Amino acid sequence: MMNWQEADILSVLDQCCDSYTFPMLDNGYVYLAATRLSLFRSTEDWALVIEVFGFSPRAGIPDTHVHTFASRLHNRDTEANYVSREAYENYLARHPHNESRFVYPIEEGDWLDPENLEWVVGGPHELILRGKPVPAPVLADSHAHGIVPLDAAQMHTFELARVLAATNRDDVLASTLERRASVLPEMQQILQLEAWHHPDVVEEEHRPGNSPTFQQLAKVLVTGDVSHYRPALESNTHWENWPEGGTL
Repeated sequence: MMNWQEADILSVLDQCCDSYTFPMLDNGYVYLAATRLSLFRSTEDWALVIEVFGFSPRAGIPDTHVHTFASRLHNRDTEANYVSREAYENYLARHPHNESRFVYPIEEGDWLDPENLEWVVGGPHELILRGKPVPAPVLADSHAHGIVPLDAAQMHTFELARVLAATNRDDVLASTLERRASVLPEMQQILQLEAWHHPDVVEEEHRPGNSPTFQQLAKVLVTGDVSHYRPALESNTHWENWPEGGTL
C-alpha cells in the first residue's frame, strides 16, 4: 500500500523548486524545444518524469534533460562518481527524491559552426540523429514550422533544435529506457502527456503545490486513477510560450 499522500508528493516538487531542480521552462540558460511528462506507479511507489529537449550554449550541443521525481529512485550514482564519501553523502542528502540524467540524441558534426557552436553551418549538411543520418535543417525549414530566425543569413543551433523537435519529436525526446533510467523497474507507466499547463516556478505562488495541473497529477499518482487528470487550463509547454528561455 502506498504511504504517500498528495500533499507529500507536492511538497517534494516544491522543495525541488527551492533547490532549482524542478524544470523551469523559461530557464535563462536553455532554449526550450520540446517537453514530455510521464507518470509511473506501483502499489507502494510513485514517479514523475519530465523530459526537456533544448539547447544550452554552455553545453555546446542540444540535449534532453530527464528529470525524475520519485518516492524511491532507481540506479542512483555510486560513491565512485564522487571525490569523497562526504561529497557522495551530500549528493544523496540534497537529492533524496530527484535525479537528473542527460541524453544526447544528436551527434556533433560538420553541421555545427566550428568557430561558434551557437550557429549552424550554411548549406546542405547531414547530421546523425539517434545513429541515423538525416538532413540538417536549414533556414527555410524554420519558417515552415513557425520559427522566425534571429538572423536572416545563418541558422542558430537552438532554431535547428526546434525544427527537429517539430519533425522528429520522438527521436529528440527520451526513449522508453532513457525515460525509465531512474524509475524502479516494477513501476508501470500510467500516463504520458505531450502538453500540459506548466507552472512558472520563478514565482513562489506558482509552485507545483499551488498548480491545479500538478495537484491533479499528484492525485493520479496516489490513487492510480488517471480520470483525476482533467485539465482546465490551456497547455503552455510549447517553446513559444517561454520567450525568456536561453536569453542569459
